[in-house]
Amino acid sequence: MVDRAAGALSLPDDWPAHADVSLHLNRMGTFDWDLSSGLMHMDGPGLEVFDLRPEEYDGRPESLGMRVPADEAVRLDTMVAQALKSGNDNYGAYFRIRRRDGTLRWTHTQGCVRRDETGRPVRIIGIVRDATQELADSTAHVEVDLERRKQTSVVESTTAALAHARTVQDVIELLKNTHGLEHLGATSLVMGLLESGRIHLVAEGPEGSFVPGTRYTRVDEQYPMSEVVRTLTPRFIESAADFARSYPVLWPHIRGLGITAAAYLPLIAQARPIGALGLLYSDKTSFSADERNLLVALGSSIAQSLQRAMLYEQEHDLAEGLQQAMLPRRIPEVPGAQIAVRYRSARFGRDIGGDWYDIIALPGGRVGAVIGDVQGHDTHAAAVMGQLRIVLRAYAAEGHTPATVMARASVFLHELDTDRFATCTYAEVDLSTGVVQVVRAGHVDPLIRELNGSCRRLALQGGLPLGLSAEFGRLEYPVSTVELDPGQTLVMYTDGLVEQPGADLDDGMQLLAELVHGGPRDLQLLADRLCEVVDERGGDDDVALLLLRRKGAYTAQAGGRLQQHVAQGDPEALRSARHMVRAAVRAWGAGERADEIELAADEMITNALMHTDGGAIVTTRVLAGAERRLRVEVEDRSSALPRRREAGVAGVSGRGLMLVDRLSDSWGVESRGSGKCVWCEFRMPDRLAP
Repeated sequence: MVDRAAGALSLPDDWPAHADVSLHLNRMGTFDWDLSSGLMHMDGPGLEVFDLRPEEYDGRPESLGMRVPADEAVRLDTMVAQALKSGNDNYGAYFRIRRRDGTLRWTHTQGCVRRDETGRPVRIIGIVRDATQELADSTAHVEVDLERRKQTSVVESTTAALAHARTVQDVIELLKNTHGLEHLGATSLVMGLLESGRIHLVAEGPEGSFVPGTRYTRVDEQYPMSEVVRTLTPRFIESAADFARSYPVLWPHIRGLGITAAAYLPLIAQARPIGALGLLYSDKTSFSADERNLLVALGSSIAQSLQRAMLYEQEHDLAEGLQQAMLPRRIPEVPGAQIAVRYRSARFGRDIGGDWYDIIALPGGRVGAVIGDVQGHDTHAAAVMGQLRIVLRAYAAEGHTPATVMARASVFLHELDTDRFATCTYAEVDLSTGVVQVVRAGHVDPLIRELNGSCRRLALQGGLPLGLSAEFGRLEYPVSTVELDPGQTLVMYTDGLVEQPGADLDDGMQLLAELVHGGPRDLQLLADRLCEVVDERGGDDDVALLLLRRKGAYTAQAGGRLQQHVAQGDPEALRSARHMVRAAVRAWGAGERADEIELAADEMITNALMHTDGGAIVTTRVLAGAERRLRVEVEDRSSALPRRREAGVAGVSGRGLMLVDRLSDSWGVESRGSGKCVWCEFRMPDRLAP
């Protein structure tokens, strides 16, 4: 049942509507369906009608799906949709449900549509009741109606149900449940598909009827499906003796099933056989001309649906293979981190897209984590994704800052002469300090999972998607700096994990945060669980997922390196740079010199921003050698070299380089292309052996 107090759903004040006592006395259940939130309250008698326990129902109509056959669900959905669109205030229908023991029961529902002042439907209140006895009392009427439906609409209703089948298994399940086959009196079906000159049995009839050695049979063997595929002619068997005489190899294995008649139909699509269908009967001894015509028409409809399903499966396998070929074949082992990645493709046909992930091992104990999504759902999107993934990896490996990596990738995509853009998040993680520099290009925000399992969203400043930023000349990508403590997990993903049709993105992200919070501690199990949730809700978009957890204390063998661009007039970037230096000093073990290093770095950054026309690039690194030294570099685009001068008693400037000189063990200035680099170094104590 649904707790109204849980969550921030907006429901009507009188929801759910209270049922009249007389309804319960007459074993009628009631429901109240709030169309805005999608929640449907179902009372106890209503759940009894569907043979559901209260704990099996989560307050959403989809939970009733386990009791409603697929073709009935399609018919009900169509009827409700027509009532909502046509402006009708009431609707009613008889349909069947499958109870826990497998029996089918007739059910009747009646609904009243409530609308707001604009005429928009906002709520449906109604009843459900078991109508099996009612229909049984009207046997004559039901028999006439069933006969009419069998003769005039069995093919139409079956075809309508099969239109929703996407795979061969969907077709088989729908045929087993569809009214048409049951109205024809068939007790079960067998089906085989033609593959490389052999018939592959994909539906094997009633339980216990499988004949060993018949999973694959040749077309020239003496079996009924082989015969109809060879001759392209239906075969109607009207007695057990006829079956035994015509197929002496098969009959001894199935004689105990009580089969009295059978109809085997060739499945023909585009004038070529693709398989055969067999309908088995236990209380039939003949087929009228009308019945034979009906079965032939039914076989034609099934063949078209099967061919479409087979094409969908082939196209999806091809597209998914292309997508998988574009993704990294393996994720490198990264000292200091645990990593889990997943890619889940869309379910139907060629509807795969350009979602991707990547892990890039960088020097100095750093690692680059990439998640992205190219616009579109086709093989072209996957091809663009493959090229974009390669250039992002190349730019990161060249040592560029995260902002430069993103800007260059945007220019590349723009010059690729494609109409696609891409969203992306690139995070450069220093595993020795825990400093994470993140750049976001129109992508959904990542999450951080704490040690206790709680989850929070990183609301990061971002730039335009890749391709669009180059087209509009807005290549500035702000860098956000956060710290990842040992045991914390960075959660990066594409929008297929949080987007649902008709739902707000923030709601999807809140649900994801709750799933991450309540998920397994193990990263691999957590990744599997998140993908399972997408499958359970019927997600129709690709999903890429990357989880990165920082392990305990980790020291890079050759020393670390952190870099941050600080633009003039950007206080947030200045704070991020100071944060980066502070985290590096603490993580790299500067000891008592930590305050001196932070103060010297702050003076150098301030000088660059005050006395030059452009921004500055701040780099902090540990130098490998006989002694551990920490080096801070501030690079700007001015060629004018700084000089140390006395500030005087009343001076407000001039003390910066004096402080750097007094605090550091050495400092200097280097010319670099169109600018210069001011640097200082500090001796640091040796680390204690672990």
